[in-house]
Amino acid sequence: MQFDLTPEELMIKDAVRDFADGVVAPGAGHRDETGEVPLDIMQQMGALGFFGIPFSEEWGGTGANTVSYALAVEEIGRVDASLGLGFAAHVSLGCSPVYYFGTPTQKREFLERAIRGEYLAAFGLTEPEAGSDAGGTQTRARRLGDTYHLNGTKIFITNAGHAGYIVATARTSDQSRKISAFIVPRETPGVGVRCDYKKMGMRSSETCEIHFDDVVIPEDHLLGAEDKGFHQFLDILDGGRISIGALSVGVAQAALDASVQYAQQRRQFGKTLSAFQAIQFKLADMAMEVELARTMVLKAAWLKDQHRPYAKEAAMAKLFASETAMRAASEAVQIYGGAGYMHDFPVERYMRDAKLLVIGEGTSEIQRLVIARALLEEHPV
Repeated sequence: MQFDLTPEELMIKDAVRDFADGVVAPGAGHRDETGEVPLDIMQQMGALGFFGIPFSEEWGGTGANTVSYALAVEEIGRVDASLGLGFAAHVSLGCSPVYYFGTPTQKREFLERAIRGEYLAAFGLTEPEAGSDAGGTQTRARRLGDTYHLNGTKIFITNAGHAGYIVATARTSDQSRKISAFIVPRETPGVGVRCDYKKMGMRSSETCEIHFDDVVIPEDHLLGAEDKGFHQFLDILDGGRISIGALSVGVAQAALDASVQYAQQRRQFGKTLSAFQAIQFKLADMAMEVELARTMVLKAAWLKDQHRPYAKEAAMAKLFASETAMRAASEAVQIYGGAGYMHDFPVERYMRDAKLLVIGEGTSEIQRLVIARALLEEHPV
């Protein structure tokens, strides 16, 4: 077994870390307060090739791999989880469906520009009546000649306000799970987008509601085959869980770093907090879980790169890493004490941001179902 990163993976990790510390971190707290979406920073990330890390050079990517991409998401998430979420959603959910299921013409028209950062990409899956039960999609796409007419509503969609296109799922039949995916240009008549949610955390990540009001889509905007959208988005979600796992590791690492620093500075009863065994145990548990989470995320990424089954491992990585982020952030607030509850210190932001990670991209409960079903399939009676 080889646990060392390759020279290329280390180079990408270091480059993204430098960008995160130098460009992203300074304004993260301010953006959290204002809810400002850092579109300029995301455009820089596209220009630097960050969005193309997991994609082939043929379509404007770097030709790197999923491991490198996970490392990049972790580094951005370490300093700004909101931006890390926008990054992960753009690449894993917005670009990946077109990359894996799109035609060459669709890739040239939509994917290449998204990889360059000319615009963002969004994935319209969640609906008012279809959250964890994504197969219960109610948005409809009715075929009329050589076009499809879309009607329905999507909620909690990341990046939609600045998206060049939205990959949207819609029912194309009355039969169960007969769902198709479509590339919907953001400016198509009938597409309405509102981005005015008031959120607990991830405040500078753009979260929107989308309304499709008799949106006419040419048949060549169908992504893959008709009625195959359900299996497409299951595949996309598997990959997306790796990126949310990586983002979770970044948040957990930030909470650990802040706790170690504060524990060595804050004095009580004549000595630093780091001298108390109770605090040492908290730091040790945090460090252990962060390392375990990172290892699980990178294993799932490596399996994907090797073209081996990875759905169960991706669910495990997302589940453990997101719950690690929540525990680490909570413990960081506890170590800071009353100060941790104040807006003056970043750990309260880490805790608010971490909560979404155990909900989005499949709740912890859904991840446990995915893992359990995989185990039962592997060991039939």
